[in-house]
Amino acid sequence: MSRVLIVGAGLTGSVCACLLRRELQSKVQIVVWDKARGSGGRMSTSRPPDPSSLSADLGAQYITATAAYAKSHSSLYSELLSSGLLQPLIAPVEGLNDKVDSENFVTPHGMSSVVKHFLSQSGADLFFERHVTGLYRRGASWEVERTAGASETFDAVVLTMPVPQILQLQGDVGQLLSVQQRELLQDVVYSSRFALALFFSPDVVFSFSWAARYVSDNDCIRYVAVETRKRNADCLGLGPSLVVHTSVQFGEQHVERDKDDVQPIILQELHKLLPDLPQPMSIKCQKWRYSQVLTAVRDSPGHMTVLEQPPLVCAGDAFTHSNFDGCVESALSALRALKASL
Repeated sequence: MSRVLIVGAGLTGSVCACLLRRELQSKVQIVVWDKARGSGGRMSTSRPPDPSSLSADLGAQYITATAAYAKSHSSLYSELLSSGLLQPLIAPVEGLNDKVDSENFVTPHGMSSVVKHFLSQSGADLFFERHVTGLYRRGASWEVERTAGASETFDAVVLTMPVPQILQLQGDVGQLLSVQQRELLQDVVYSSRFALALFFSPDVVFSFSWAARYVSDNDCIRYVAVETRKRNADCLGLGPSLVVHTSVQFGEQHVERDKDDVQPIILQELHKLLPDLPQPMSIKCQKWRYSQVLTAVRDSPGHMTVLEQPPLVCAGDAFTHSNFDGCVESALSALRALKASL
């Protein structure tokens, strides 16, 4: 039995783990590490401090499937739709540029429910707050070091964290990357942005009618959504939550600042847009240093094999493109590489 470590419990890592289990079944022991306190990555769903409010998606907001991907990934879409984890987006979204031959979907239980589904299907041993710092080749295996706790040994490793974090790893990764591979990784560019979640009491009713809105006339705020309306879910007894995403330009301007210093600026701009907004019970601010991939690895190869034996594979949206299907494509690509090596 091969012991496989997947670093990152986001969408690419969770789909890769799920497909690996389905393809190789009992031939692999799958272990997933993530440095965060929960799964989801950029598809994370944040719970409010007070359980009387609805949770909020601070990353991805909905899933857009093109006709081509709806066909090539039909089994995964059917699986998520039949299990009630995905539903068509029917709520009004102001300023949404609907693409021809595409369909939008929402997650009634929050975006992280999709990631959790695939992790559950994988049967992986899942560990949080495990921050990988270095990889060292030890004959036919990898020794993986982390910030706290003893290092562990694996037969194969899949890295799905943002590319800059891969390049920062200590150990043998840097030496094993070819000059061309290193240049390809160094050329990857991400956007940065901040996101706010405002949690309200159950008696709050908003004065506006839309479920979500793209903002075009504000330098700070790009998108606002009411989770209860956007998800079109049965949220009886729960207060609404409001999600705010800043523009890419604002994110770039303030990315090196502490999120607690940036939060008041975003709130000030939000109240200009929605002057009648009630007082929330609590607020959470998230800084996405690596929000979306602006420049992917050239030719979008899906994955990058650093070493075939023992297998070391890099994957994620940086090797495709930043959406649901991009992550699925990367997971499928990494799976093919692993099957050929294990």
